[in-house]
Formats: sequence, C-alpha cells, structure tokens
Amino acid sequence: MVTPATEPHLLYHLTKRILDIVVAVTVLTVTSPIWIAAALAIVIESGRPILFRQERLGHLGRTFRCVKFRSMIPDAESRLTEAMRAAAVDGPEFKGKSDPRITRLGRLLRAWSIDELPQFINVLKGEMSVVGPRPIAQWEAEFQGHGWAWLSVKPGLTGSWQISGRSQTSWERRMEIDVEYVRNRSLWRDVWIMIQTPWAIISRRGAV
Repeated sequence: MVTPATEPHLLYHLTKRILDIVVAVTVLTVTSPIWIAAALAIVIESGRPILFRQERLGHLGRTFRCVKFRSMIPDAESRLTEAMRAAAVDGPEFKGKSDPRITRLGRLLRAWSIDELPQFINVLKGEMSVVGPRPIAQWEAEFQGHGWAWLSVKPGLTGSWQISGRSQTSWERRMEIDVEYVRNRSLWRDVWIMIQTPWAIISRRGAV
C-alpha cells in the first residue's frame, strides 16, 4: 500500500485557492461567447439538456456534481452497458473513440476541451481546483488501493496527465500520474501545469 506524502503548508492551500478563484473568474469571463455558441450548437444537434452532471468524489470523499457541456446522446447513462458490449470493451479503458454514445459535436467539444469549461463553476464553488487529479467515481477510488491520492486533495480541471498525452495514456498510467502529482504537488508545479495546458489543448495531443 502506498502512503500519502507530507501535507503542504497552510500557505500553499490559501495561495492555491486564491489562484483558483482568479483563474476561474478570468476564464469564465473570456470564454463567455464560447459558452453561448456551444449551448446553441448542442440544442440544435441533439436538444436538451445542455449540461451534463455526474457524481464524483471530492476532497475527503465528499461527493459533488461535476458539470460539463453534454457531449453524448441525452440518454447516454442508460446505454452504458449496451455501448460497452457493442464496442467489446470493458472496465476503465472504455473511453473516447471506443464510445459510440459521443455525438459529432461532442467529439469536437472534447477535442478542444470545450466540454470542460463549466467545471470552472465547480472551481468557484470550491469543489474542484484548477490543477489536481482527475475527478473520479467511487469505484475508481477503490481500484488498487490508491483512493487516498484523490481523497486527500481536490480534483482538478487540468493536471499532469492532461499535459502528458491525455487519452493516449493507459488508465493505469493515468492513475500513476495522479498519485505522483499528489505526492509531489507544489504551487510552482501547479503554475507550470497551467502554463502547459493551453499548448496541450491546441496541439490536441491525445485528444478524443
């Protein structure tokens, strides 16, 4: 069993929270026209709802509703088992290109990470951070005993795995990257990840 790293100083958490608020407000303001365009495009292609909310684990195991622009068909949740059977894929690797429930517009939104813009609302509410491990479901936290890595910090909108290949990396590798981030997190590393994220999006490295 891997044990958690030493908890950073209180100043780290305070500064990180201030940075989260500043970045979230800035991004939400600058991208407001994209919100309008994305919302209209989703309604035109496949109707409502515009947003998709899914329960995820947050800091200390608190659950919250992670919000995104909907990139799948409206009844995607009820068709998960059917889609996995059709794609002949099982487990955590069922993702991205193998998922037939993603709409044509949804693939575009995901490729440019536009679907994740609403998560800045989660950041403002304090449920997420700009940088951190991926938001995960309960079953993922229990997988291979690494739950502490996610429960000891807030999940992030971006993180080490997003600038390291995104969906090109295996599920196990993404898990290892998240654990390594938690053990070695620092404010300077967070800033570096923020700086690298736009390039990862523009280059579409590992995008689905």
